[in-house]
Amino acid sequence: MEISLLLSSVADWNAWRKANPNEQVDLIRADLSEADLSGANLSGAYISGAYLIGAYLIGADLSGADLSGANLIGAIF
Repeated sequence: MEISLLLSSVADWNAWRKANPNEQVDLIRADLSEADLSGANLSGAYISGAYLIGAYLIGADLSGADLSGANLIGAIF
């Protein structure tokens, strides 16, 4: 559910995050390649081992996110 919401609408994703501030976000090993995640609230998310190849992360909040082992080749920040 989390990944499909994030990929379909960053605005809806951010609204869900605001309504569920204590929900742990598990995007471990998710394929987010070339996704437009500009402005997404990814703070505190578990994103380790994820594929963010060519993803757009301009203005995304990655504070406290675990990006260990994530593939960020060509990601745009």
